[in-house]
Amino acid sequence: QVQLVEAGGGLVQAGGSLRLSCAASGRTFGLYTMGWFRQAPGAEREFVAAISWSGGSTAYADSVKGRFTISRDNAKNTVYLQMNTLKPEDTAVYYCARGATYGGVDGGASSYGYWGQGTQVTVSS
Repeated sequence: QVQLVEAGGGLVQAGGSLRLSCAASGRTFGLYTMGWFRQAPGAEREFVAAISWSGGSTAYADSVKGRFTISRDNAKNTVYLQMNTLKPEDTAVYYCARGATYGGVDGGASSYGYWGQGTQVTVSS
């Protein structure tokens, strides 16, 4: 059973930064695409960013492009989301998810089989 545990959420003022992390259990973390999604109250879950198994490819939602950076450390079984210049509309629960084996970057939630419990990010204006 794969476990994904997010950390790093919190309350920050607009313009500030946060770094989310997601630690994965198991010995095959480096084989999988990893993604970040978010869900605001009353909204559907939406794609934020994804990174390929090797880290060589990344993809971002237009709303976060240039502000957020996804990265991974396969030796630590961890994926990160650096969030800069945060806006109130970034407020949401952020989830990490595990995608396909040796997959490329994918923004479709249906391509991700395992999900973390989420971490709350609140950006005040």
